[in-house]
Amino acid sequence: MSLTEDMHKPSPHQEEEEEQDDTGARSSTNEPKRLESCLDQPMDSSSVHEVINYMPSPLPVKHYDAETTEPISCGLQSLEELLSWKRSEANPFNVAAVPLAPREPPLASCPRRTLVSHDMMGGYLDDRFAQGTNAEAPYAFYHWQYIDIFNYFTHNMVTIPPAVWTNAAHKHGVVVLGTFITEWTDGAAACKAFLQEEESYRAVADKLVQISHCYGFDGWLINIENSLSEVAVKNTPLFLRYLTDQMHERVSGSLVLWYDSVIENGQLTWQNELNQSNRMFFDVCDGFFTNYNWTEQNLEWMSNYSGVQGRQPEVYIGVDVFARGKVVGGMLETNKALEMIRKHNFSAAIFAPGWVYETNYDKTEFRKNQDKFWALLTDYLYIHRPASPLPFLSSFCQGFGKAIYWRGQREVDRSWFNLTAQEIQPLYYHEELDGRGWLSSRGCPEDAWNGGCSLLLDGLIPATHTSPLCAKIFSLHVPLASKILVTLIYKPSAGIKVSLGLKTTDASLCTHMDVQDVKLTDVSPMVHDEGLNLVRQFSQLCGNLKPDGWTIGCSQLELRGCALREVCFSIERVGEPLDTPFSCRVGEIMSYTGFNGAWRLPALRQHPHPENQLPDHCKPFPVPYLIKPYARLPNDMVFV
Repeated sequence: MSLTEDMHKPSPHQEEEEEQDDTGARSSTNEPKRLESCLDQPMDSSSVHEVINYMPSPLPVKHYDAETTEPISCGLQSLEELLSWKRSEANPFNVAAVPLAPREPPLASCPRRTLVSHDMMGGYLDDRFAQGTNAEAPYAFYHWQYIDIFNYFTHNMVTIPPAVWTNAAHKHGVVVLGTFITEWTDGAAACKAFLQEEESYRAVADKLVQISHCYGFDGWLINIENSLSEVAVKNTPLFLRYLTDQMHERVSGSLVLWYDSVIENGQLTWQNELNQSNRMFFDVCDGFFTNYNWTEQNLEWMSNYSGVQGRQPEVYIGVDVFARGKVVGGMLETNKALEMIRKHNFSAAIFAPGWVYETNYDKTEFRKNQDKFWALLTDYLYIHRPASPLPFLSSFCQGFGKAIYWRGQREVDRSWFNLTAQEIQPLYYHEELDGRGWLSSRGCPEDAWNGGCSLLLDGLIPATHTSPLCAKIFSLHVPLASKILVTLIYKPSAGIKVSLGLKTTDASLCTHMDVQDVKLTDVSPMVHDEGLNLVRQFSQLCGNLKPDGWTIGCSQLELRGCALREVCFSIERVGEPLDTPFSCRVGEIMSYTGFNGAWRLPALRQHPHPENQLPDHCKPFPVPYLIKPYARLPNDMVFV
């Protein structure tokens, strides 16, 4: 569509000869009499006349949904389509908007990694809509804190991850891989063609590098599921080495992984381990993804295999959650496979965890089923923590919901899905307490502050429990400036007292000075000299708030030599020591720093237009993550 402006140009009807009839209405000498229209009113000399020309989209029709005409993500079906791919004809709607958040330590230093390979119902479902869609019960993933690598898998020859997945994963510091797969007779023919000589395999590798670089994801899983000729199998390691080297040069932090399929003689023979028959492929790329029918004997043998030594984290043991064939674990016993894999110090590749969605008839129970599945694995996973400087912001939006909320109000009353709108996710868990008590943390779409859901903390404080419950929300490792401002929006049930707890490290160097609880309605009298600026900026951020049932707190802290490690809620019973059921809905948490009297705030959110598929208030907010196992900290807790 193009738009031009003609200043001071009369409209066409003004140039026509006009005459007045007996009633005073104008009529053209060239037209029969008609009712006067607002379009017939004369333009004054200061008006702007816009001419709108509609031009056809330069993109191929496959980049648009046939039913809705909305832009979509898609893969490439054939070798010819791959080799003819041009950056100038790429789909701009599928370019990821969020760069990969850095980690501390980097992925290369992580001893036991977790990869998720997402294979669901052929792929490109609700997630194909680059700008979101209406979806009553979509599948989504939000346990990013547990994983290192996300692979989008389909049976297209070239699977390009939808941008919504790349954006959500990158926001949490997770590497995203596409898939290059050849299968059956057609796959064998394609391999014979592109692996026949150096020029042909380099041409394919160059296109894969260009596609990854263009669309903003981080590498490839290479899956050759067909036999190879003698020439082709000889050239396969050369192809892998060239692809890996080019990816490393062009895409920072990229990975190329090889799937356990063909062996050195070109036969398609799954080994279920890394051994001398397939080591030639592992030696020239970044990692090896085993087939799923391994036993503990395979793991024991690999632990002592010379080809693995020094690269054990780069061997990803495949776990099919559908439990097809003779496998260890799977389904709700996937934890048994993880336990065995970690026992032998290998990385894990969890294939098709969407099983929790596909096999359950009642899709409305999806959140419950997914939380249950990942809760079974947590003993064998590692928590990733943000490590970048403030500001930090999350309203816990999971990228889908029953409605769109804005500042506590239900603005759009329809179900929606867009993973780009997903914000930094908290910790989800269920914990049993002494005396029949319990504590749960989960996403809830029934009410929210911004986006599609809030964080719901609920449980039972047993009569015998006299100290406050500590509900951990985030695990972090964020360096703090001397002054920070924390804002919290929440909705507690009756009978409890709630406060925010911040755990810091380096307690011996940390001096907590001047902790101020600032009421939103009475901020100015309770702050330091920069208080007026604080009030102005916070008012600009939140507007004139009269939220229904929401409590908004703003606290300023002064600290020295501290790093923020955990964000917790302290929940305490008010009244007699009785069994006390409770709930506390958390709408949003923000933390930001002050420099020379000014506050470094997150980007101001905008009100969402009701017809926008992507809520503007859920804009991506990238925060780097690092990975470390959780351990209880003996350090100070500051309650604000």
